[in-house]
Amino acid sequence: MQASHDTRQRIINAAQELIYASSYNEVGVQEICDHARVKKGSFYHFFPSKRDLALAVLEQSHTFMRDEIINKSFHDDIPPLARIERFFTLLYEFHKDSRENTGSVFGCPFGNLGGEMSTQDEDIRNKVDSIFTASEKPFEKALAEAVERGDLQAIDTAATAKAIFAYTEGIMLYAKTSNNPELIRELGKHALQLTVAVNMQ
Repeated sequence: MQASHDTRQRIINAAQELIYASSYNEVGVQEICDHARVKKGSFYHFFPSKRDLALAVLEQSHTFMRDEIINKSFHDDIPPLARIERFFTLLYEFHKDSRENTGSVFGCPFGNLGGEMSTQDEDIRNKVDSIFTASEKPFEKALAEAVERGDLQAIDTAATAKAIFAYTEGIMLYAKTSNNPELIRELGKHALQLTVAVNMQ
């Protein structure tokens, strides 16, 4: 049973690495099998299709982002707006490490796959959409706390959280196309400034 679990995990890990560094359509099943050191029969034993594997990759990537970036950013040990600042710091550190280790900034795994596949596969589109929606919630909670504390005037916290997360996706795309993680740090500083500026209008 453990060997079976390890084989499935190797396939997911291989696909996650290859698709993130390239694209869904550019990476074939055989390349994933070669990278995972498994036979095609093993692949199809665990995954009926490449699409099913992509959904498992998205879930694994989401678990990592939630546990290693979002949950650590939005821990309530610091004031709510500072948590948003910490989010951009941790996001920057992740992409900086990627640039140092691989030579590339790969952007957002969800934005990449969603941008490529949303008009081609409804299941992948729905999965990315649900990940985005879940990822906005900690921002909304932090903004609501900031309003409650008097750090911000009353705002539509859900809409503002969505706007900040959309801004985040744009930053990661910009950093990817420039291959420069420093843009995440520099532009991330403006997310809260934009929120406060809108509040003051």
